[in-house]
Order: sequence, then structure tokens, then C-alpha cells
Amino acid sequence: MDEKRLLLYTREKCPLCDKAKVVLEELSSETGISFREIDIYSDDDLIERFGLMIPVLEWKGGIIQYGNIDKYSLLEIFKK
Repeated sequence: MDEKRLLLYTREKCPLCDKAKVVLEELSSETGISFREIDIYSDDDLIERFGLMIPVLEWKGGIIQYGNIDKYSLLEIFKK
């Protein structure tokens, strides 16, 4: 797994997902940590796993945030 890339699980017509993408784009320019967006509707397992939680942010194999993505909490996580 690429330790410099976050996975962002999203779906269409999701205002929180749109907000999360803006936050992650800002973070990417500040930290160099990129993200890859994955639509949960591309896989039935993802729908079952994340359907009520999106957006979901995964890093280094673990879920680090979901719902309202917070830039400052993420900066603290990245410092570790």
C-alpha cells in the first residue's frame, strides 16, 4: 500500500463527500499526501461496508475518519 496516498470512499450526490474532496485537495498541496477516490457503488462489498458512513477516509490500511472530514485532525494524524 502506498503510505503517501489516502483512499476516499464516496458516492454521487453526497455533499459531505464534496466537502471532503476540497479538504483533501488542500491537504495534498500542504503535505504532499495524495488521495484516490473510490465510488462505493463500484462494488457491492463497499456499499455494504460503508453505505451509511461515507465519506470514509482510509490510510495505511485503517479507517481514520468518516462523515465530516476534519483537516486539522488529519494534520495531527499525519504528524505521527
